[in-house]
Amino acid sequence: MSEERSKEEIKAAVIEVLKTIFDPEIPVNIYELGLIYEVNVMEGNVVEIVMTLTSPSCPVAGTLPGEVEEKVKSVSGVTDGVVELVFEPAWNQDMMSEEAKLELGFM
Repeated sequence: MSEERSKEEIKAAVIEVLKTIFDPEIPVNIYELGLIYEVNVMEGNVVEIVMTLTSPSCPVAGTLPGEVEEKVKSVSGVTDGVVELVFEPAWNQDMMSEEAKLELGFM
């Protein structure tokens, strides 16, 4: 029997898996790109992801949230994953990590 993971451990593992998902048009993962607004580990280890896209007309709008949900559900200790796609506040380059800005030549 595996030991139970804390909410903090689950959140850290979810963030690591989010860093394996890339926007197909930009060579940076969605976490460093700033598309993930919130990672919430709720009661019963249900994980809620609040995310956005670079624009509402993003070509992966129909597939990226589903990919995020499936990968989150695959994390050990997660009982379910829910993705909420929002467009407020609108994404902008200031939301990118320093690493992402450096990778894309903005620094």
